[in-house]
Amino acid sequence: MANVVLVIDMVKGFLEPGHNLYCGDEAREIIPNVLGLLQREQAAGSEILFISDHHDPDDLEFQIFPVHCVKGTEEPNVIPELESFVTTANVVPKNRYSGFFNTDLAQRLDRSKPEKIIICGVCTDICVLHTTADARNRDYQVEVPTNCVATFDPGAHTWALGHLQKILGAKVV
Repeated sequence: MANVVLVIDMVKGFLEPGHNLYCGDEAREIIPNVLGLLQREQAAGSEILFISDHHDPDDLEFQIFPVHCVKGTEEPNVIPELESFVTTANVVPKNRYSGFFNTDLAQRLDRSKPEKIIICGVCTDICVLHTTADARNRDYQVEVPTNCVATFDPGAHTWALGHLQKILGAKVV
């Protein structure tokens, strides 16, 4: 069994300056680490899935967060640094925090039967956290490399890493 890598929201709307929910320059620092992870895992035969925000223009999430990653705009597109790993078949559009909600991710993982799931991307305390929780609730082994996740708020990042490990049982490396 190979691993499955879930690349969470490494998209233009979060990682390129000038967008409503730009995660900041510190978040961009994980890009080379994520690139290295994808190269290593692809060489090992792992499946790579890009889980990315794709919202309708009137999505209720915009009552909480500014408008972002609207379908038909460039914001839901994977950042150029990682797009060589993108195919039409490995992008899983989502419209909520968890990559499992209203998507076919659970069915894809049922078919793949991964040894473990490696989760990277943004935001540590939001979509990474909720996707990890849903994966652990399905009894998958989950690994989260700390140098491959980031968020807006350093305190929330630290809290989320602790929660991922101590409460959800993910391996934080």
